[in-house]
Amino acid sequence: MPRRHLKVTAAVDAPLRAALRGLRAELAVPETFPAAVLDEAQQVAQAPRLPDRDATDLPLFSIDPAASQDLDQAMHLARRPRGGFRVHYAIADVAAFVTPGLALDTEAHRRITTLYFPDRKVPLHPALLSEGAASLLPGQARPAVLWTLDLDADGRTVSTDVRRALVRNRTRFDYASAQRHIDAGTAEEPLALLQTVGTLREQREAERGGISLNVPEQQIIEVPTPGRATGTYELAYRVPLPTDRWNAQISLLTGMAAAELMIAHGTGVLRTLPAAPDGAVGRLRRTAKALGIDWPHHVPYAELVRSLDPHQPRHAAFLQECTTLLRGAGYTVFSGGKVPELTLHSAVAAPYTHCTAPLRRLVDRYTSEICLAAVAGREPPEWVLADLDALPAKMADGARRAGTVERECLDIVEAALLMDRIGEVFDACVVDVMEHEPTVGTVQLADPAVVARIEGGTEPLPLGERLRVRLTRADPGRAKALFTPA
Repeated sequence: MPRRHLKVTAAVDAPLRAALRGLRAELAVPETFPAAVLDEAQQVAQAPRLPDRDATDLPLFSIDPAASQDLDQAMHLARRPRGGFRVHYAIADVAAFVTPGLALDTEAHRRITTLYFPDRKVPLHPALLSEGAASLLPGQARPAVLWTLDLDADGRTVSTDVRRALVRNRTRFDYASAQRHIDAGTAEEPLALLQTVGTLREQREAERGGISLNVPEQQIIEVPTPGRATGTYELAYRVPLPTDRWNAQISLLTGMAAAELMIAHGTGVLRTLPAAPDGAVGRLRRTAKALGIDWPHHVPYAELVRSLDPHQPRHAAFLQECTTLLRGAGYTVFSGGKVPELTLHSAVAAPYTHCTAPLRRLVDRYTSEICLAAVAGREPPEWVLADLDALPAKMADGARRAGTVERECLDIVEAALLMDRIGEVFDACVVDVMEHEPTVGTVQLADPAVVARIEGGTEPLPLGERLRVRLTRADPGRAKALFTPA
């Protein structure tokens, strides 16, 4: 499921970049890997554990952001002779490189997940593996966990298989190039079928009541300003293309198939999300009002989100705020055939698990092993079972760390956007009011689409109502944006 995407385009010595460097230092985010970890990575990169099965004749392709080198997935899509589709989905086999209990594994358990800052990422594994020997880079034979998913003509799963195999990614696309080939009719059938299968899966998603957030990437651009050493900042969005959505549907398809395998097997790790509390939905309704988005009370949340156009800045900002409804997601483990009561991920509207990004997320290495064991009719490895009960708390710690990074980065970015506008008055809407301090709360600006604290008034804030507000503070890295009633 999506996180907020923030990307900074600014000079290395710009105040925004300096503030982000300061944040990493404040949060004690590791900038480098210990020598023992790098030494082990060097050794295993040259001699991974290779599978017996050779599937390098399968012409896989991948779709990733243009600059990415940590390629977790590659796929091949084909029509089945008697109707329907076959999806091959190869996932980087991190377990071919990482040995439980050794330095790489210990460091991965310390980091838990890749952390994303607007100007850089802090990876789970050393780049020698995550962007090299373990990455499904084109033209390279790589160990992988290879899923084979057969679908009927309507895109419903009819059979699932997963095995280790040696694979080769033949062609790498970025989202724009894949979209151009599909739109121009020049895509070969495996790529062209991504539109067919992806669209069918979107239809099945709507049918079961699920929702995928088409979250734009928020880009903060430094604009040169005559007579100043540093420029000002502007907010822009990169709207996901249809290929982004279709690609995500293949990952969701695999995560749902993995969850069903684990439930049938009686051992697993599910990604679960209860229904959003009324208060969170109420806040989102107030945000919609602040942004001028019509949300009639009889219209379900999923239906509203599917109606939005992320090309419109107001809709893009609202989709960013919709990610707040995913904050209750967690991991639920089970074993010995004792399947938990909650198996559902409410946004997916089905059982679901994380299994397609092992280069970036610790838990995916475990779910892959459980699914491989389920198909083989055996128990998962002992190291998986030994760590199973501790995984939810560990992943929750990683999620909290990632959430802190996201929130702090957002505060820094918003302060950078507003740093030259102190004293200006803006149109806003009150989206939150503190229960015991009714003059303190949160406002959503209409333009720029910023969410920030408001205080300093003498009257209780009008929850859900529009309000003129004055910016009193904004300094990236030093002070979050702060408003007072105008």
